[in-house]
Amino acid sequence: MAAVPKRPPLPAILLANDLLDGDVVFASGGATDAIVWTRDPALALVATDDAAATVLESFAAAELAGNRVVDAYLVDVEIQSGAPVPRHFRERFKTLGPSNRPDLGKQAGDGIENGRRA
Repeated sequence: MAAVPKRPPLPAILLANDLLDGDVVFASGGATDAIVWTRDPALALVATDDAAATVLESFAAAELAGNRVVDAYLVDVEIQSGAPVPRHFRERFKTLGPSNRPDLGKQAGDGIENGRRA
């Protein structure tokens, strides 16, 4: 029997790596209430209850099975200035980009697409 992964404390967001380019992506609400991927962590859907977390986990399972993303998992967050911010260093680091060049990557304002990624 396979072990069921432990769900992090809520609120939580779903993050993964895009299979084609490896970039970190976040589950976000689409224009027609469909869940899509975005590179902007501020647009991530926030699960505040078990039902919403289950929806995100189901989306992750479908995306993993469809070979669109890898390493999809829920991350516990806190809300700061209206945006979800991961509580743990590893996931916070993933939202920023490379630490050796703060003038590059998401922390410099580059690399986050405006809008949502399908």
